[in-house]
Amino acid sequence: MERLKVLFHINEPERWDTALGNIINLLKDAGEEGVDVVVLANGPSVNAYGNNNKLTVMKELSERGVRFLACRNSLRKMCSSGDSCINEENLSSFIETVPAGITAIIKIQSDGYAYVKP
Repeated sequence: MERLKVLFHINEPERWDTALGNIINLLKDAGEEGVDVVVLANGPSVNAYGNNNKLTVMKELSERGVRFLACRNSLRKMCSSGDSCINEENLSSFIETVPAGITAIIKIQSDGYAYVKP
């Protein structure tokens, strides 16, 4: 069977628990060898990259091959708006940044990834 390629897009903070649960279930069902998972956070959902409880789950998933991406524009906007400030320098090492989330979504989908918005 061909590897499944899935992009999870999270732009609403309250959707993180559902997304992480979906990813865990997907890995259980398809197996780590059967799926490539990318998670892209933009908008206010990037603040989850500063939440220790969520980071623990994300780190475990990253060790199983899941890639986590943060929109640089959103990180900057959250800092400038007075909300909690997470910048690139204090992101966990397993989280990658992309210049613009929307562009990354388009590029990843053009590589054949299914789009999931929990």
